[in-house]
Amino acid sequence: MKRRSKTKFTQIHVSIPVRLLEDFDELLSFKASRSKAISHLMRKHIDGDYDDVEMATTRQLISFLQARDDCDPMLKALLLQVLSQSS
Repeated sequence: MKRRSKTKFTQIHVSIPVRLLEDFDELLSFKASRSKAISHLMRKHIDGDYDDVEMATTRQLISFLQARDDCDPMLKALLLQVLSQSS
């Protein structure tokens, strides 16, 4: 027997730029839920938690690390190499 969630859900209609939605969908894995991801972002916004590390792709994380001022030059070179190979 399947356990039912006690959380009630509702559908909403929002208007967003088409390209924004396309970019967002590109970040989601094949089996990821768009609704779940948007709900997660809304909860983080409400909670004032703007640490997007858990929602970032590996490529984004590598790019962020490479751009940091406190990143060792050798590590930056390695990160750039990884980024160039994953394109």
